[in-house]
Amino acid sequence: MLWGVYKKERGYKMGLLEKIKGVFKRKQDESENIYRPDWEEASLKRDNVDMHDGSQRERYVTACLEQIAEASKELDTLGGEYNLVTSYLTDIEEVEAQPDETKEQLKNYAMKILDLERSKERFDKKRIIMTDEEYAHMERMEPYMPEGYKKLKEAEDYQVLVKKDLGRLDGERHAYYFRRNELQTAQSNMKGITAICVGSMLVLVIILAILGASLHIDVSLGYAIAILIAAVALALVYVKFHAAQRELTRVERGLNKLVLLQNTVKIRYVNNTNLLEYLYVKYDVNSSQQLKRLWDKYLEENMQRERERQMQQDMDFNQVALVKLLRRCNLSDPNVWIHQARALIDSKEMVEIRHGLILRRQKLRKQMEYNAKIAQEAQDEVKDIVEKYPEYAQKILDMVSDYEKALA
Repeated sequence: MLWGVYKKERGYKMGLLEKIKGVFKRKQDESENIYRPDWEEASLKRDNVDMHDGSQRERYVTACLEQIAEASKELDTLGGEYNLVTSYLTDIEEVEAQPDETKEQLKNYAMKILDLERSKERFDKKRIIMTDEEYAHMERMEPYMPEGYKKLKEAEDYQVLVKKDLGRLDGERHAYYFRRNELQTAQSNMKGITAICVGSMLVLVIILAILGASLHIDVSLGYAIAILIAAVALALVYVKFHAAQRELTRVERGLNKLVLLQNTVKIRYVNNTNLLEYLYVKYDVNSSQQLKRLWDKYLEENMQRERERQMQQDMDFNQVALVKLLRRCNLSDPNVWIHQARALIDSKEMVEIRHGLILRRQKLRKQMEYNAKIAQEAQDEVKDIVEKYPEYAQKILDMVSDYEKALA
């Protein structure tokens, strides 16, 4: 053929075009009777191309080269994926060909992995104990706990006691004030009674004097009785007044002591209130109950996280053991079985995986056939142009060479 003559005469390697030859000569046992849409049948046509027109010829040949390059690139990608899927199918065959002892070991590891996955799923569903923000906060507070909670609880309890003491002292103070007012009122009344007694005696003496003078009778007995009554009344008033005075003095002393004690308790109350406010800010809580609740949740969260770590360690151990055992089975990619461990236990699952891989390979083969076809058509088209228009063969070969250099 003219194409071979040009290659031989120029010692030229048509790498881009020759690359397509034989790239897809596979047995079509799984891809026969595959439906092809209309667009797959599209092909290059030069019915309206004037090959004697340099610009039209150059555009058409370039289109052919681009089609070859695009198809070649797609074939490289599809070929890698096809080989990968094929290796997965080969791995399935290798696994199924293992002796019963090896299969039992694989099954045990797979069952442990699945059990751990189910446990983790159940664990995650009821996992929410505290937010990450709360956990980070309590993690910072951990060095102060549980002594911090005890200190805050004691301060709150002491605050309650101090309030009660202040309330009791305030009640006693009001009682003292009330008693002092009573005693002061009683003393005022005694003074009034004294004035009444003295006034009454004077009036009685005047009356007796008038009667004695006008009636010429002896009123000395009346004077004696009046004086006696006045003396007795004044004596009683004196006794009552001084008793009230002594009690008033005692009340004043008690009130002073009470005020001093109340001031002391107030100082304790203020200091304890300041301590509480500081502790609330320090632990970023509103009460000791809130701090206790967060601490309990933090302890539970730590237990959960420790179980998670242990669970993950068990998972890692079994996954590594499974992969090591699969490597001894000469599998190309043993790691993929970590995510399809169920297939090592359930034969139906293995069948589904194999079926899915076969479908994938069929789809890949279909695409590879299509790209190989359009690449071959474009190559044949260039060859045909060279054969039919030998006067332009050199220019076409130069275009191919330039295009290959640009792609290199």
